[in-house]
Amino acid sequence: MATPYDIPPSVFIEKLKDELKNIKDITPPEWAKFVKTGAHRERSPDQPDWWYYRAASILYQIYKRRITGVGELRYHYGGCKDRGHRPKIKTPAGAKIIRTIMQQLEKSGLVEKVYQSHPKLQQICIGRRLTRAGRSLLDRIATRIARESGILK
Repeated sequence: MATPYDIPPSVFIEKLKDELKNIKDITPPEWAKFVKTGAHRERSPDQPDWWYYRAASILYQIYKRRITGVGELRYHYGGCKDRGHRPKIKTPAGAKIIRTIMQQLEKSGLVEKVYQSHPKLQQICIGRRLTRAGRSLLDRIATRIARESGILK
């Protein structure tokens, strides 16, 4: 059985994107046509299905990082902001897009929240991780790609 680590990420994310299009809980909201992905961008994405690419990429990042939150992913998807004559600075990506996609993945049963006990508060959410269904989906896609490409027999 192959894992997503055995497949090139660009090929894996492309196949995962096609699979996520079949899940009814993962759909781009109305405002997704007009929004930029971060302050470092000048325009909104050109691809019509960019929402599914980002959702597939976020799912892949959660697989790699085990537990991750919105703040950590903001810096992963961020970039350098052009400020004219002033030096460029690193700016994080927009949190609304990442948070909405993670909520959709959670609603579809691929991702779940992880809580940790806190001495003053009852529990705090430290991030999200893949469920068994999410890990199974990613492993199944990786195995299919490996069989098609001849890596796995």
